[in-house]
Amino acid sequence: MQIEKNAVVAIDYTLRDTEGEVLDASPEGQPLQYLHGAGNIIPGLENALEGKAAGDDIDVSIPPEEGYGERDDRLQQDVPKSMFEGVDSVEAGMRFQAQTQSGTQVVTVAAVSGDNVTVDANHPLAGQTLNFKVKVSEVREASNEELEHGHVHDGEQTE
Repeated sequence: MQIEKNAVVAIDYTLRDTEGEVLDASPEGQPLQYLHGAGNIIPGLENALEGKAAGDDIDVSIPPEEGYGERDDRLQQDVPKSMFEGVDSVEAGMRFQAQTQSGTQVVTVAAVSGDNVTVDANHPLAGQTLNFKVKVSEVREASNEELEHGHVHDGEQTE
């Protein structure tokens, strides 16, 4: 079976940045499973996997606009350190959930200067070209329940 919309796909992958540093990888023996066409992985990788089958290997470079988007400087802002009530030490790199007008959003502390904290709501991989090495380990039809819910269910078998 080829990868197409509504197929359940299992992939083993390694993600590297442009310098070759490993940013993420599927744990050995635990491939990432996703429902193809449901927006569960970045668009560039989903497009590159379209039409592939179990056993296929691909190396693909995904530009920012097909990954996590370009960096948007408007998503950085300075806030008072007092907003981090209950946190002993606020340091660059820490991640927090913030309540915004558009709901809960994850922000990363970019810098701390005196009583000011610069937070960044960009995805940590925004603006980066992503280099994936992928092996397709399984492709199967999704169950009705998986299609209804828009994601893979562990241990789900096609009948």
